[in-house]
Amino acid sequence: MRVGVSRERRDGERRVAATPDSVRQLIGLGLEVLIESGAGTAAGHSDQAYADAGAELVAELELDALDVYAHVRPLSPETAARLRRGAVTVGLASPASELPTVRALAAAGVTAFALELVPRISRAQSMDALTSQALIAGYRSVLEAAMRLPRFFPLYMTAAGTIPPASVLVLGAGVAGLQAIGTAKRLGARVSANDVRPASADEVASMGATFISLDLEAAEASGGYAKELGDDRAAMQRALLAPHVAASDVLITTAAIPGRPAPLLVTSQMVAAMRPGSVVIDLAAESGGNVEGTVAGSDVLVPTADGAGTVTLVGLKDAASAMASDASRLYAKNVANLLELMTADGVVAPDFADEVVAGACLTDDGVVRHAPTAAAIEAEGAA
Repeated sequence: MRVGVSRERRDGERRVAATPDSVRQLIGLGLEVLIESGAGTAAGHSDQAYADAGAELVAELELDALDVYAHVRPLSPETAARLRRGAVTVGLASPASELPTVRALAAAGVTAFALELVPRISRAQSMDALTSQALIAGYRSVLEAAMRLPRFFPLYMTAAGTIPPASVLVLGAGVAGLQAIGTAKRLGARVSANDVRPASADEVASMGATFISLDLEAAEASGGYAKELGDDRAAMQRALLAPHVAASDVLITTAAIPGRPAPLLVTSQMVAAMRPGSVVIDLAAESGGNVEGTVAGSDVLVPTADGAGTVTLVGLKDAASAMASDASRLYAKNVANLLELMTADGVVAPDFADEVVAGACLTDDGVVRHAPTAAAIEAEGAA
Protein backbone atom coordinates (compact mmCIF):
# COMPACT_ATOMS: atom_id res chain seq x y z
CA MET A 1 0.00 0.00 0.00
CA ARG A 2 1.18 3.49 -0.86
CA VAL A 3 1.55 6.09 1.89
CA GLY A 4 1.98 9.67 0.70
CA VAL A 5 3.38 12.70 2.52
CA SER A 6 3.30 16.12 0.88
CA ARG A 7 4.67 19.57 1.60
CA GLU A 8 2.35 21.42 3.95
CA ARG A 9 0.66 24.23 2.04
CA ARG A 10 -0.77 26.25 4.91
CA ASP A 11 1.09 29.52 5.54
CA GLY A 12 3.49 29.31 8.47
CA GLU A 13 3.44 25.52 8.75
CA ARG A 14 6.97 24.10 8.80
CA ARG A 15 6.30 20.63 10.22
CA VAL A 16 6.13 17.44 8.18
CA ALA A 17 4.09 14.28 8.79
CA ALA A 18 7.02 11.88 8.26
CA THR A 19 10.72 11.96 9.08
CA PRO A 20 13.41 9.61 7.77
CA ASP A 21 13.09 7.62 11.01
CA SER A 22 9.32 7.23 10.69
CA VAL A 23 9.74 6.31 7.02
CA ARG A 24 11.90 3.38 8.11
CA GLN A 25 9.19 2.35 10.56
CA LEU A 26 6.50 2.44 7.86
CA ILE A 27 8.63 0.55 5.35
CA GLY A 28 9.29 -2.04 8.04
CA LEU A 29 5.52 -2.60 8.15
CA GLY A 30 5.55 -3.49 4.46
CA LEU A 31 4.26 -0.12 3.25
CA GLU A 32 5.58 1.92 0.33
CA VAL A 33 6.28 5.56 1.21
CA LEU A 34 6.15 8.47 -1.23
CA ILE A 35 7.55 11.83 -0.14
CA GLU A 36 6.92 15.03 -2.05
CA SER A 37 10.19 16.77 -2.80
CA GLY A 38 10.97 19.46 -0.24
CA ALA A 39 8.39 18.17 2.27
CA GLY A 40 10.86 18.03 5.13
CA THR A 41 13.21 20.89 4.26
CA ALA A 42 11.81 23.37 6.80
CA ALA A 43 12.06 20.70 9.51
CA GLY A 44 15.69 19.94 8.68
CA HIS A 45 15.18 16.77 6.61
CA SER A 46 16.64 16.71 3.11
CA ASP A 47 15.24 14.80 0.17
CA GLN A 48 18.39 12.69 0.22
CA ALA A 49 17.75 11.69 3.85
CA TYR A 50 14.31 10.41 2.87
CA ALA A 51 15.74 8.56 -0.12
CA ASP A 52 18.38 6.97 2.10
CA ALA A 53 15.59 5.82 4.43
CA GLY A 54 13.90 4.04 1.52
CA ALA A 55 11.23 6.53 0.47
CA GLU A 56 10.40 7.34 -3.14
CA LEU A 57 10.75 11.06 -3.91
CA VAL A 58 8.13 12.58 -6.23
CA ALA A 59 7.71 16.10 -7.54
CA GLU A 60 4.03 16.13 -6.58
CA LEU A 61 1.77 13.48 -5.10
CA GLU A 62 -1.04 12.00 -7.15
CA LEU A 63 -3.63 11.98 -4.40
CA ASP A 64 -6.06 9.69 -6.18
CA ALA A 65 -3.36 7.00 -6.38
CA LEU A 66 -2.65 6.89 -2.64
CA ASP A 67 -3.94 4.35 -0.15
CA VAL A 68 -2.91 6.47 2.84
CA TYR A 69 -2.31 10.22 3.08
CA ALA A 70 -0.48 11.57 6.14
CA HIS A 71 -0.65 15.29 6.84
CA VAL A 72 -0.11 17.87 9.59
CA ARG A 73 -2.67 20.64 9.15
CA PRO A 74 -6.35 20.00 8.33
CA LEU A 75 -6.99 19.27 4.67
CA SER A 76 -8.87 21.68 2.46
CA PRO A 77 -12.22 20.51 1.01
CA GLU A 78 -10.60 20.55 -2.43
CA THR A 79 -7.80 18.21 -1.31
CA ALA A 80 -10.28 15.89 0.39
CA ALA A 81 -12.32 15.66 -2.79
CA ARG A 82 -9.26 14.51 -4.77
CA LEU A 83 -8.68 11.44 -2.61
CA ARG A 84 -9.99 8.11 -3.85
CA ARG A 85 -12.87 6.34 -2.15
CA GLY A 86 -11.58 4.07 0.61
CA ALA A 87 -8.34 6.01 1.10
CA VAL A 88 -7.14 6.53 4.67
CA THR A 89 -5.98 9.91 6.00
CA VAL A 90 -4.12 10.50 9.25
CA GLY A 91 -3.46 13.97 10.64
CA LEU A 92 -4.79 16.90 12.60
CA ALA A 93 -8.32 17.71 11.43
CA SER A 94 -9.74 20.42 13.77
CA PRO A 95 -13.24 19.01 13.11
CA ALA A 96 -15.07 21.69 15.10
CA SER A 97 -13.75 24.46 12.86
CA GLU A 98 -13.33 22.56 9.57
CA LEU A 99 -16.86 21.33 8.89
CA PRO A 100 -16.63 21.87 5.09
CA THR A 101 -13.62 19.55 4.98
CA VAL A 102 -15.39 16.94 7.11
CA ARG A 103 -18.33 17.00 4.73
CA ALA A 104 -15.95 16.64 1.77
CA LEU A 105 -14.16 13.68 3.39
CA ALA A 106 -17.47 11.93 4.02
CA ALA A 107 -18.73 12.67 0.50
CA ALA A 108 -15.51 11.24 -0.99
CA GLY A 109 -15.83 8.04 1.05
CA VAL A 110 -12.52 8.65 2.81
CA THR A 111 -11.66 6.97 6.10
CA ALA A 112 -10.22 9.92 7.99
CA PHE A 113 -8.46 9.71 11.33
CA ALA A 114 -8.15 12.90 13.38
CA LEU A 115 -5.25 12.84 15.81
CA GLU A 116 -7.16 15.21 18.11
CA LEU A 117 -9.63 12.39 18.71
CA VAL A 118 -7.14 9.75 19.84
CA PRO A 119 -8.45 8.54 23.22
CA ARG A 120 -6.39 9.70 26.17
CA ILE A 121 -5.65 6.22 27.52
CA SER A 122 -2.35 4.58 28.42
CA ARG A 123 -1.86 2.44 25.33
CA ALA A 124 -2.63 5.36 23.02
CA GLN A 125 -0.03 7.70 24.52
CA SER A 126 2.45 7.05 21.73
CA MET A 127 -0.16 8.22 19.20
CA ASP A 128 -1.32 11.31 21.10
CA ALA A 129 -0.28 14.24 18.92
CA LEU A 130 -2.13 16.79 21.05
CA THR A 131 0.17 15.91 23.93
CA SER A 132 3.38 15.86 21.91
CA GLN A 133 2.66 19.20 20.25
CA ALA A 134 1.36 20.83 23.44
CA LEU A 135 4.68 20.02 25.09
CA ILE A 136 6.42 22.17 22.49
CA ALA A 137 3.81 24.94 22.55
CA GLY A 138 4.06 25.29 26.34
CA TYR A 139 7.85 25.59 26.17
CA ARG A 140 7.70 28.07 23.30
CA SER A 141 5.09 30.26 25.01
CA VAL A 142 7.50 31.13 27.82
CA LEU A 143 10.31 31.98 25.42
CA GLU A 144 7.97 34.28 23.49
CA ALA A 145 6.94 35.99 26.73
CA ALA A 146 10.53 36.39 27.91
CA MET A 147 11.52 38.09 24.66
CA ARG A 148 8.72 40.66 25.02
CA LEU A 149 8.83 41.35 28.75
CA PRO A 150 10.95 44.45 29.43
CA ARG A 151 12.52 42.94 32.55
CA PHE A 152 14.29 39.81 33.81
CA PHE A 153 12.57 36.56 34.70
CA PRO A 154 14.99 35.54 37.52
CA LEU A 155 15.95 37.21 40.78
CA TYR A 156 19.21 39.18 40.55
CA MET A 157 21.12 40.55 43.53
CA THR A 158 23.65 43.10 42.38
CA ALA A 159 25.78 45.86 43.83
CA ALA A 160 23.35 48.30 42.29
CA GLY A 161 20.36 46.72 43.99
CA THR A 162 18.11 43.68 43.93
CA ILE A 163 15.87 42.87 40.98
CA PRO A 164 12.87 40.75 42.04
CA PRO A 165 11.79 37.79 39.91
CA ALA A 166 9.00 38.14 37.39
CA SER A 167 5.60 36.85 38.39
CA VAL A 168 4.13 34.35 35.90
CA LEU A 169 0.55 33.08 35.99
CA VAL A 170 -0.43 30.04 33.92
CA LEU A 171 -4.11 29.27 33.32
CA GLY A 172 -4.70 25.66 32.36
CA ALA A 173 -2.46 22.92 33.75
CA GLY A 174 -2.57 20.35 31.00
CA VAL A 175 0.55 19.32 29.10
CA ALA A 176 1.13 22.79 27.64
CA GLY A 177 0.49 24.51 30.95
CA LEU A 178 2.77 22.21 32.94
CA GLN A 179 5.54 22.64 30.38
CA ALA A 180 5.09 26.43 30.56
CA ILE A 181 5.34 26.22 34.35
CA GLY A 182 8.51 24.15 34.18
CA THR A 183 10.14 26.43 31.62
CA ALA A 184 9.26 29.60 33.55
CA LYS A 185 10.63 28.06 36.74
CA ARG A 186 13.87 27.13 34.99
CA LEU A 187 14.20 30.76 33.91
CA GLY A 188 13.86 31.80 37.54
CA ALA A 189 10.35 33.27 37.59
CA ARG A 190 7.90 33.03 40.47
CA VAL A 191 5.08 30.91 39.04
CA SER A 192 1.46 30.27 40.00
CA ALA A 193 -1.25 28.40 38.11
CA ASN A 194 -4.93 27.55 38.06
CA ASP A 195 -7.01 24.82 36.45
CA VAL A 196 -10.65 23.80 36.86
CA ARG A 197 -9.61 20.14 37.28
CA PRO A 198 -8.94 19.35 40.95
CA ALA A 199 -6.37 16.68 40.11
CA SER A 200 -4.13 19.33 38.58
CA ALA A 201 -3.25 20.88 41.96
CA ASP A 202 -0.74 18.14 42.77
CA GLU A 203 0.73 18.32 39.27
CA VAL A 204 1.24 22.07 39.57
CA ALA A 205 2.88 21.66 42.96
CA SER A 206 5.18 18.95 41.61
CA MET A 207 6.50 21.48 39.07
CA GLY A 208 7.36 23.94 41.85
CA ALA A 209 4.51 26.36 41.24
CA THR A 210 1.77 27.63 43.55
CA PHE A 211 -1.72 26.38 42.78
CA ILE A 212 -4.44 29.04 42.96
CA SER A 213 -7.64 27.51 44.31
CA LEU A 214 -10.78 29.42 43.36
CA ASP A 215 -13.25 27.22 45.25
CA LEU A 216 -15.25 26.50 42.10
CA GLU A 217 -17.12 23.35 41.21
CA ALA A 218 -14.80 20.78 39.63
CA ALA A 219 -15.02 20.62 35.84
CA GLU A 220 -13.30 17.49 34.62
CA ALA A 221 -14.53 15.43 31.69
CA SER A 222 -13.61 11.88 30.74
CA GLY A 223 -10.02 11.21 29.76
CA GLY A 224 -8.64 13.89 32.06
CA TYR A 225 -9.81 16.80 29.89
CA ALA A 226 -11.45 19.93 31.23
CA LYS A 227 -15.09 20.51 30.45
CA GLU A 228 -16.76 23.82 29.72
CA LEU A 229 -18.18 25.77 32.65
CA GLY A 230 -21.69 27.18 32.58
CA ASP A 231 -22.05 30.92 32.00
CA ASP A 232 -22.51 31.75 35.69
CA ARG A 233 -19.55 29.63 36.78
CA ALA A 234 -17.37 31.05 34.01
CA ALA A 235 -18.19 34.61 35.08
CA MET A 236 -17.39 33.73 38.70
CA GLN A 237 -14.10 32.17 37.60
CA ARG A 238 -13.11 35.37 35.78
CA ALA A 239 -14.01 37.52 38.80
CA LEU A 240 -11.92 35.35 41.13
CA LEU A 241 -8.99 35.30 38.72
CA ALA A 242 -8.96 39.08 38.17
CA PRO A 243 -6.70 40.06 41.10
CA HIS A 244 -4.22 37.28 40.27
CA VAL A 245 -4.07 38.41 36.63
CA ALA A 246 -3.53 42.03 37.68
CA ALA A 247 -0.61 41.02 39.92
CA SER A 248 1.21 39.11 37.16
CA ASP A 249 3.97 40.30 34.87
CA VAL A 250 3.30 37.44 32.45
CA LEU A 251 0.02 35.62 31.86
CA ILE A 252 -0.01 32.41 29.79
CA THR A 253 -3.36 30.84 28.91
CA THR A 254 -3.55 27.27 27.64
CA ALA A 255 -7.15 26.18 28.30
CA ALA A 256 -8.79 24.11 25.58
CA ILE A 257 -11.85 21.87 25.30
CA PRO A 258 -11.51 19.19 22.56
CA GLY A 259 -13.89 19.80 19.68
CA ARG A 260 -15.12 23.15 21.05
CA PRO A 261 -14.05 26.80 20.86
CA ALA A 262 -11.60 27.85 23.57
CA PRO A 263 -13.25 29.11 26.79
CA LEU A 264 -13.01 32.81 27.60
CA LEU A 265 -10.95 33.12 30.79
CA VAL A 266 -9.74 36.72 30.70
CA THR A 267 -11.64 39.85 29.68
CA SER A 268 -10.14 42.97 28.16
CA GLN A 269 -10.77 44.78 31.47
CA MET A 270 -8.68 42.16 33.27
CA VAL A 271 -5.82 42.67 30.79
CA ALA A 272 -6.04 46.47 31.15
CA ALA A 273 -5.66 46.10 34.92
CA MET A 274 -2.18 44.57 34.52
CA ARG A 275 0.98 46.63 34.99
CA PRO A 276 2.44 48.51 32.00
CA GLY A 277 4.87 46.31 30.08
CA SER A 278 3.16 43.08 31.10
CA VAL A 279 2.79 40.30 28.54
CA VAL A 280 -0.11 37.94 27.83
CA ILE A 281 0.47 34.82 25.72
CA ASP A 282 -2.74 33.16 24.50
CA LEU A 283 -1.95 29.62 23.36
CA ALA A 284 -5.59 29.06 22.46
CA ALA A 285 -5.63 31.88 19.90
CA GLU A 286 -6.21 29.59 16.92
CA SER A 287 -9.36 28.10 18.48
CA GLY A 288 -10.93 31.43 19.44
CA GLY A 289 -8.69 32.48 22.31
CA ASN A 290 -8.86 32.40 26.10
CA VAL A 291 -8.36 36.18 26.23
CA GLU A 292 -10.81 38.76 24.93
CA GLY A 293 -9.29 40.70 22.03
CA THR A 294 -6.78 38.03 21.00
CA VAL A 295 -5.85 38.04 17.31
CA ALA A 296 -4.24 34.78 16.16
CA GLY A 297 -0.77 35.44 14.79
CA SER A 298 -0.58 39.05 15.98
CA ASP A 299 0.58 41.16 18.92
CA VAL A 300 -2.05 43.60 20.20
CA LEU A 301 -1.10 46.50 22.48
CA VAL A 302 -3.80 46.98 25.12
CA PRO A 303 -3.75 50.32 26.98
CA THR A 304 -3.59 49.92 30.74
CA ALA A 305 -6.48 51.24 32.84
CA ASP A 306 -4.24 53.85 34.46
CA GLY A 307 -3.11 55.18 31.08
CA ALA A 308 0.55 54.68 32.00
CA GLY A 309 1.41 52.24 29.21
CA THR A 310 0.32 49.10 27.42
CA VAL A 311 0.09 45.33 27.86
CA THR A 312 1.25 43.15 24.97
CA LEU A 313 -1.40 40.55 24.09
CA VAL A 314 0.11 37.81 21.92
CA GLY A 315 -2.17 35.50 19.94
CA LEU A 316 0.41 32.77 19.55
CA LYS A 317 0.00 30.87 16.30
CA ASP A 318 1.94 27.93 14.91
CA ALA A 319 3.75 27.56 18.24
CA ALA A 320 4.84 23.97 17.62
CA SER A 321 5.68 24.74 14.00
CA ALA A 322 8.18 27.35 15.17
CA MET A 323 10.25 24.44 16.49
CA ALA A 324 9.71 22.33 13.40
CA SER A 325 12.53 19.83 13.83
CA ASP A 326 11.58 18.41 17.21
CA ALA A 327 7.87 18.96 16.60
CA SER A 328 8.06 16.89 13.42
CA ARG A 329 10.12 14.21 15.14
CA LEU A 330 7.36 13.70 17.72
CA TYR A 331 4.42 14.21 15.37
CA ALA A 332 5.71 11.82 12.71
CA LYS A 333 6.15 9.15 15.38
CA ASN A 334 2.54 9.68 16.50
CA VAL A 335 1.37 9.18 12.90
CA ALA A 336 3.52 6.10 12.32
CA ASN A 337 2.41 4.51 15.58
CA LEU A 338 -1.28 4.93 14.72
CA LEU A 339 -0.68 3.46 11.27
CA GLU A 340 1.25 0.57 12.82
CA LEU A 341 -1.76 -0.19 15.02
CA MET A 342 -3.91 -0.50 11.88
CA THR A 343 -1.43 -2.41 9.69
CA ALA A 344 -0.99 -6.15 9.31
CA ASP A 345 1.05 -7.91 6.61
CA GLY A 346 1.59 -4.68 4.70
CA VAL A 347 -2.10 -3.74 4.60
CA VAL A 348 -3.67 -0.82 6.44
CA ALA A 349 -7.02 -2.22 7.56
CA PRO A 350 -8.65 -0.28 10.44
CA ASP A 351 -10.29 -2.52 13.03
CA PHE A 352 -13.13 -0.52 14.55
CA ALA A 353 -13.43 -3.01 17.39
CA ASP A 354 -10.27 -1.37 18.73
CA GLU A 355 -11.22 1.58 20.96
CA VAL A 356 -8.24 3.66 19.80
CA VAL A 357 -9.06 3.17 16.13
CA ALA A 358 -12.78 3.76 16.65
CA GLY A 359 -12.20 6.80 18.84
CA ALA A 360 -9.82 8.49 16.40
CA CYS A 361 -11.99 7.92 13.32
CA LEU A 362 -13.68 11.05 12.00
CA THR A 363 -15.30 9.72 8.80
CA ASP A 364 -15.67 6.30 7.20
CA ASP A 365 -17.60 5.03 4.17
CA GLY A 366 -19.56 8.23 3.75
CA VAL A 367 -20.48 8.57 7.43
CA VAL A 368 -19.25 11.11 9.99
CA ARG A 369 -18.43 8.78 12.89
CA HIS A 370 -17.50 11.44 15.45
CA ALA A 371 -20.83 12.20 17.08
CA PRO A 372 -20.22 15.85 18.13
CA THR A 373 -19.01 16.73 14.62
CA ALA A 374 -21.95 14.92 13.03
CA ALA A 375 -24.31 16.88 15.29
CA ALA A 376 -22.61 20.17 14.37
CA ILE A 377 -22.98 19.42 10.66
CA GLU A 378 -26.62 18.52 11.14
CA ALA A 379 -27.26 21.69 13.12
CA GLU A 380 -25.55 23.79 10.48
CA GLY A 381 -27.69 22.23 7.78
CA ALA A 382 -30.86 22.91 9.73
CA ALA A 383 -29.99 26.54 10.35
